[in-house]
Amino acid sequence: MEVLKRLLKMLIPYRFVVMGSFMSALLVMVLNIAVPQLIRIVIDRVIMLEELHLLQFVTSGIIAIALFKALFTFLQRYSIDYASQRIIYDLRNNLYSHLQYLSFSYYNRMPTGQLMSRATSDVETLRRFLDFGIIHFLQGIITIIGVLSIMFYMNAFLAAVSLAILPFLTITIYQFGKKVKPAYTDIQKQLASLTSVLQENLSGIRLVQAFTQENRERDKFFSKNKDLFDRNIFAVRLWSFYFPYMNFISGLGTALIFWLGGRAVILGQLQLGELVAFNSYLLLLVMPLRMLGWVISLIQRSISSGERIFEILDSEPEVKDYPGALDLGKVEGHVEFRNVNFSYDGEKEVLKNISFTAEPGDFVAIVGSTGSGKSTLVEMISRFYDPDEGKILLDGYDLRDITLNSLRSNIGMVFQDTFLFSASLAENIAYGTPGASREEIMEAAKGAQIHDFIESLPEGYDTEIGERGLGLSGGQKQRIAIARALLFNPAILILDDFTANVDYKTEFLIRRALKNLIRGKTVFLIAQRLSSLKNADRILVMEDGRIVEKGTHKELLLARGLYAEIYKMQCGEEPTAS
Repeated sequence: MEVLKRLLKMLIPYRFVVMGSFMSALLVMVLNIAVPQLIRIVIDRVIMLEELHLLQFVTSGIIAIALFKALFTFLQRYSIDYASQRIIYDLRNNLYSHLQYLSFSYYNRMPTGQLMSRATSDVETLRRFLDFGIIHFLQGIITIIGVLSIMFYMNAFLAAVSLAILPFLTITIYQFGKKVKPAYTDIQKQLASLTSVLQENLSGIRLVQAFTQENRERDKFFSKNKDLFDRNIFAVRLWSFYFPYMNFISGLGTALIFWLGGRAVILGQLQLGELVAFNSYLLLLVMPLRMLGWVISLIQRSISSGERIFEILDSEPEVKDYPGALDLGKVEGHVEFRNVNFSYDGEKEVLKNISFTAEPGDFVAIVGSTGSGKSTLVEMISRFYDPDEGKILLDGYDLRDITLNSLRSNIGMVFQDTFLFSASLAENIAYGTPGASREEIMEAAKGAQIHDFIESLPEGYDTEIGERGLGLSGGQKQRIAIARALLFNPAILILDDFTANVDYKTEFLIRRALKNLIRGKTVFLIAQRLSSLKNADRILVMEDGRIVEKGTHKELLLARGLYAEIYKMQCGEEPTAS
């Protein structure tokens, strides 16, 4: 019920619009109740008593009712639609904004497909609830109260008889609601799982086809889709059983009214028009009761979707600004790790007692085997994660005492797996500097050795590239990323093994572009090819989350430790200090 309360609270900013819809629904109910009375007059007085002068009055009344009913139905629908669309508009914006600030650790736990399903399918379910569910629920309650009042006023005995079916209908509706919620919860979960499989497959389609795993991926999708089909069929069975059953109960009530009412008409205790009107009211009573079954189903689905959406909105970023955090502006680039320990799960440590200092303008290289903690170390400089123990300092300030915006605006990153958006080349280069002029973008591209290639394209810098930069080579994407970092012009630059997937010629072009990029900056470079580290001011050698060696290229070769062993394996010769 807490989720339902939160959903209803969304209506508060639009309460006057919702009240307008509610009042329109009330007027529609009044007009619906008036129609059977006009039918009663036609039968009992116009037909039976031949009071033809009333025919014009009744006809005019029906036309007026139809006209005003159309008007108020429009106002009812438009106002509630407007409110629901505004609420969903705000919810989508809030959800998307919240996702932008959640920590890396959250995305490590949550599959992308699950998030996509919640942001689309679950939000749409809430829209249907706010749009159709609420107004039909309120309209149904209003109609039930109004119709019962008229029925008791007309004939208390027949009204009491008609109420005999209500306990059976109520029990049926309760049983339906009790079974349908877990059914739709399973459907939403399975749909999210199916979306995850689809998203992963489309992202990795090149790998799938490269290893001829199309059939395997197809079978995986078919299996997930079959599970979703089975869950939907189970929900359909619930609908298929309970709704005809409710119709059967309603039919019993109608039969009972006609049996008792027909006898009363024959015995002269009830007029024919009253019986017809009474039966019309019974139909008006049964319809909202049957609609409540559909509304309850929608409410249960909305609660399931709401739980999944609020789980995201209630997730607090593990890394966030602390009260009183400082905005440093432009920094010098002095970085220090003091006895830093870190683990992703609180158990297995990924970084162990890390301590080192990088002075402004230093070129610090980080080497080590896969899984030694290199990428985690550099990610902590941007405070994507906070250390479990120890501290990381920037210009003497603990990173946790600096605003995230201030910190990250001083750090540029070039990743091994370069990500480019579906946008123009100019927009991708200027991603970190949206206000950059075309001249500044071109200067950055020239520094990254990518300007000539861009100019050779028919549309130049306005060339649209595909998702993730499809259509460009690995080296071209890397140089665009370098141009992006050049334009951003940070005090600290992090290069995460960004030449690992390119050939030597491309690497040469990238490293030539890199000379322009690193000038005057504190640089952290993760590298596998040790031959490129001869000019590093300091090299950190990592193994099993620890820094096992520190020094320059020459010093580490002379030490004949792990670094020298790696160098020998890569170069095929005994390491020398030359």
